[in-house]
Amino acid sequence: MAKLTLVFAALLVVLGLAGYIGTGSLHPTALIPTWIGLVLGICGFLAISPDEKRRKLFMHINVTLALIGFIGSTIEAIRGCVHAQSIGVAVNPIALTSKAALAVLLLIYVILCVRSFIAVRRSGKV
Repeated sequence: MAKLTLVFAALLVVLGLAGYIGTGSLHPTALIPTWIGLVLGICGFLAISPDEKRRKLFMHINVTLALIGFIGSTIEAIRGCVHAQSIGVAVNPIALTSKAALAVLLLIYVILCVRSFIAVRRSGKV
């Protein structure tokens, strides 16, 4: 799972940079996926270890951060849509797409991590 974490971290970095460039480099908050990706990447590198306790610790930190990020990005996407509709303007498609992509990537990552944790628990390698 640590190597898969690095893949998701790279995808998040690319998503953040694409969103930032897509907004004309005017909105630094478009880089939020990049920062999440960097944190996941750092913890992913730290999880590549022969020490089982260290690997478990950093993978649990990663899945917790990803779950918090999923909840936050989902709430923010919904809030942005509701706010835009309430003031009668169109939703920024780049911002909405970036938030939705962040939420989907993090949800997939959380699901894969939980499935991995369950598989390890059932195999008796705890």
